[in-house]
Amino acid sequence: MSKFIKLVEVSPRDGLQNEAKRVPTAIKIEFINLLSQTGLSVIEATSFVSPRWIPQLADGEAVFRGIDKIHSVAYPVLVPNRMGFDRAVAAGATEVSVFTTPSEQFSQHNTHCSVEESVQRIAEITSAAKKNKIRVRGYLSSVLGCPYQGKISPQSVAKLAEILLTLGCYEISLGDTIGIGTPKQVKYLIEVVAKKIPRRKIAVHFHDTYGQALTNIYVALEQGIRVIDSSVAGIGGCPYAKGASGNVASEEVLYLLNGLGYKTGVDLEKLILAGKFISDCLQQKPRSKVLGSVKQ
Repeated sequence: MSKFIKLVEVSPRDGLQNEAKRVPTAIKIEFINLLSQTGLSVIEATSFVSPRWIPQLADGEAVFRGIDKIHSVAYPVLVPNRMGFDRAVAAGATEVSVFTTPSEQFSQHNTHCSVEESVQRIAEITSAAKKNKIRVRGYLSSVLGCPYQGKISPQSVAKLAEILLTLGCYEISLGDTIGIGTPKQVKYLIEVVAKKIPRRKIAVHFHDTYGQALTNIYVALEQGIRVIDSSVAGIGGCPYAKGASGNVASEEVLYLLNGLGYKTGVDLEKLILAGKFISDCLQQKPRSKVLGSVKQ
């Protein structure tokens, strides 16, 4: 199996979207620019959802246009529908992320539509993406349990993953949105999903509500998964999932991977500095020392 692990940094989008304190556009741009210097190959920059639903990301266009893009880094943006997709393309996006869930109740709370309707929206996006040569990544939320519906069938997750792959998503990220998954559940879920789509197209996205995220990542690695979503400083959560605490911290994931002998191409020290930068901004602490260290 490959010893290279791709880290997908989601903090500028999934990390900041649940923060009550409004983060200035300039800070978001500076934050993403710091992340771009760490060696990460994928940084989810923002979201083109309605400002009514996610006010924190209302400046998506300004953020995306303002960042210093590095050729070797992909900057996907989340889009909920065709309107969001068109906004993203107009802003210069070359990759988007789409999302759905096997939970009917979570779908209604999150996107105000049924699962079937959400898949139809994704089909419209992927069709337009093909015409515009835009890459599409798929997210599946609440794959190990739903805050409204409770238990989720792994078979329903696998079915949706197969649909997204068929529609044109190059990769499917399995999200434990409320962080209740355990290693045994993760192992079984991956085994079931892998019967429908190749393991190389599966990513994992864990929240650390009960301190299980790193253990679950270790299990996923043993199952052949080589793509991990994470967020510096462990910031983030889902505003439509009660009980969803922060994402697993990128710094901790990278430390684990380094210790296991995996290669990522990511500099741990620079990643820590980026995490400290955004943490200080959220806590309104001075940040000159952090910026000076990164620029040296």
